[in-house]
Amino acid sequence: MSHVKKTRDGAVRMRLEPEEVALLRALMEQLLALIGEAPGKDDELASMGIAENATTPDDPVLARLFPDAYRDDGTSATEFRRYTEMGLRDGKREAAGIVLASLAGPESEIVLDEKQAQAWLRALNDVRLALGTRLDITEEWYEEAENMSPDDPRAPMFAAYDWLTSLQESLVRVLW
Repeated sequence: MSHVKKTRDGAVRMRLEPEEVALLRALMEQLLALIGEAPGKDDELASMGIAENATTPDDPVLARLFPDAYRDDGTSATEFRRYTEMGLRDGKREAAGIVLASLAGPESEIVLDEKQAQAWLRALNDVRLALGTRLDITEEWYEEAENMSPDDPRAPMFAAYDWLTSLQESLVRVLW
């Protein structure tokens, strides 16, 4: 299990097991693939942060990561999405990239400054939302996980979700 603490100089120091580092890398890479690449610089509207064809994603995970601002007004939701979604995607890409950069070395001890730690919190939250959506996590998920057979193909992802929750909570505790 990971160990998270704040140092005297205000940095956040985490010690992760090699398996935890590998899991985080894989999940962040999957998150980046799900969010997709940034549009090309030759797209004039995109260069201003405006999406030409902004619609609610069909993928339930993307719809959870980028929810409609107006649930009862499709026209307003589409217009709002048109002007905000690209910036949200950029922010999620940046946070996941910061996590991946932190995990680039072979070390299992990671030192983060305040900005990096905040990016970690955002990226961990995004991965938890994605996993939670795929697993259909509800308030009773702990009971479901406790009663789950070890042979259940979802068991490793429930364990990953639980570990991510614990890591995120540890980060929150040392930052506040």
